[in-house]
Formats: sequence, structure tokens, C-alpha cells
Amino acid sequence: MKRMQTFSLADLKPLLDGFDEQMANHFITQNLAVARHMKVSLLKSTLTSGPMLMPEMRIIVLKEGHTDPVVNMVQRHYVAGDLMFIAGRSIVQFDSLPEQVMGLGLSMTDELFGLAVGNHIPKAFDGHLRDFCVHLDDEQLQLIDELHRLIYVTTTLPEPSLPTTLHLIGALLWNVNHLWQRQEAELRTVASREQQLLAEFLQLVSNHAHEQHTIDYYAGRLCLTPRYMGTIVKRVSGHTAKHWIDEALVTRCKAELLHTTKQVVQVSEEMNFPNPSFFSKFFKRMTGVTPAQYRKDNGVVQPPL
Repeated sequence: MKRMQTFSLADLKPLLDGFDEQMANHFITQNLAVARHMKVSLLKSTLTSGPMLMPEMRIIVLKEGHTDPVVNMVQRHYVAGDLMFIAGRSIVQFDSLPEQVMGLGLSMTDELFGLAVGNHIPKAFDGHLRDFCVHLDDEQLQLIDELHRLIYVTTTLPEPSLPTTLHLIGALLWNVNHLWQRQEAELRTVASREQQLLAEFLQLVSNHAHEQHTIDYYAGRLCLTPRYMGTIVKRVSGHTAKHWIDEALVTRCKAELLHTTKQVVQVSEEMNFPNPSFFSKFFKRMTGVTPAQYRKDNGVVQPPL
């Protein structure tokens, strides 16, 4: 059985050192790697050689192009403007790499990460996430790029200051954590709003299913397109909007058949069916029996014509 390839900072250093400095703009040691304008095509043969175990954590900002790696067994799709975090000891596989992919990167060992953040670990990096992605707007990208540039500058000074570099790395990590937390909060807000929309939809269905059978009516009341409303209802409840409308309608029909002496034709009219035949077919589809048989099975005497 072929052993999985490891792609560590120690493996990365000789590869990048083999390129002209202007092509990679990098600084790399056994604990830290900073690449300013990394053309991923420079590492294409290595990155596309099969699944790789990456021992150190990595933060990558894609500035040009797109890529579709498998990260920790999950297919991902990254585009320009995406900031990717990949935790240490992750498994990454690139089946292919477009030539125009370019970005900046920061990678470090757990030891250096601990020195940069101290005892207060940002939640995004506390170990509960194997990877995540945040899409940056122009202002966020500019800030991340400037912090990354300063890290690169301090590491390449004739007499570099380790505390300065660590504080800058910490600042970048905390900024990424802020962006991730804001994204999570926005996602929770969206989820909360969708729950609210579902509740409003179900209330409308409860009140109007006996007279309004179409998705268009409820979407209009909620000021949504039918397709968007249907997507939300399905995602949040696990059932289609039509399912909820039909369930509310058949429940009301059952009540009318069991607890009133109305003729089936009258129930059909009051429930806004086009004709008794259509009503009977709907009821049988939902219950397995006709309205008349439903009454008989439940001991209700069919009212005289």
C-alpha cells in the first residue's frame, strides 16, 4: 500500500528556494512560511501528485483564478477573494490546478501559533474546525494583504524582531477570527429569518388552506417568489410547501366530514375544489379512501341528499 505523501514546511522550503525570489516572494523556515505572490503553478507537479498530509496550519488568500481541492474528504470550490483556513494535519488533494491560480499564504507550526496568540486562542482556531472559508470584500482583502505584507517585511529585515513578527501574526489571526465570527453570525441570522418565514407560512396555511391551495398565494402574502419560498420551506422543515398546504387542507376536510352533516358536494365547494370529483380524488390520494368511505369507516352516517 502506497504511503500518503507528507507536505510540510520542510518539504516546501527546497521547492520555493529553487525559484527566483521575484517569482515566489517568500520567506520560509522550519516553523513559518510567508509567501506574498505565490503562483501555485510553480508547485503544480507536487500538489497534483495525490493526497497529501499537511502537518502545519495554513491560511491562503486566493487573489486570482479558482481551484477545487478535496480538503479533509470534502470537495471544496474556492474563487478569487476567498480566504481559506486549513488546520494542521489536514489531508488535501488537488486533481488539477489551473495555470492562472495565484495567492498569498501563511503557514506555521503549532508551536509558533501558540507563541503568536498566547493563552487566549481565537475560537476559529481552537481545533473544532478542520477548515473554513471566508470571502473577503475589497476592504477586508486590503487589510489582510497589508498585515501579511508587514509579516513578510519583518521576517526579511537584516535584524528581524521575533516579538514584532509574532504580534503581527497574532493580529492577522485575530482579524481572520473576527471575519469568521461575523460570517457565522450572519448565517445564524439567515437561519433565524428562515425559521420565522416558515412559522409565518405555516400560520397562513392554517388560516387559509381551506380556500387557497396554491403555493403562489402564500408566496405573494410573504412577498417572496414561489421558488424561493419553496426552497426555504423545504430546507427548514424538510417538507415541501405543497406538502404543508395539502396536509392542512385534508385535516380541515376530515373535520368537516366527521363533525358536520354537510353533503360531500358542499364540503367540496366550501373547501374551494373545482368539483366534487376533484375533491374525491384529492382526498383519496391523501387518505387512501373516498370522502364517503372515510365517513363510513369512522361510523358517521352519510347525510341524506
